[in-house]
Amino acid sequence: MEQVHVTGSSSVRSEPLVVVAAAVVRDGRLLVVSKKAAPEIFYLPGGKPDADEGAQETLVREFEEELGVRPLDPRFLVDVEAVAALEGVPMRMTVFRARLGGTPFPAAELARMRWVSGHEEDLHLAPAVRDHVLPLLRQQGVLAA
Repeated sequence: MEQVHVTGSSSVRSEPLVVVAAAVVRDGRLLVVSKKAAPEIFYLPGGKPDADEGAQETLVREFEEELGVRPLDPRFLVDVEAVAALEGVPMRMTVFRARLGGTPFPAAELARMRWVSGHEEDLHLAPAVRDHVLPLLRQQGVLAA
């Protein structure tokens, strides 16, 4: 299990925000989504667990609510500790690799979705994705360098 720690947040919070997300890669491109609350910032699809909900249960629920699809064969990729882009508080994001059981479409709180290489000039990725998940996927040969 790989863990990434990022410091530098001025926010004081006893427990980090817990998030579960999935890196879905198709044809060398990563699926990212933006929320209506911040449509210019792109994240991995996923979200916060409900009370007593496990990580994979959270992933299934969030994917069905926000993308209309089920994540298939989710496998642990990495735990990232960083500052949440929207909330500005410490966050612990558990990231899985998964495939999709259908064609995704943005729903619920999502504004947009894109398949990206990570090199697009008009793309503003959340720091945890840009600084930790993308480099790891490139290192593993899943995304182009």
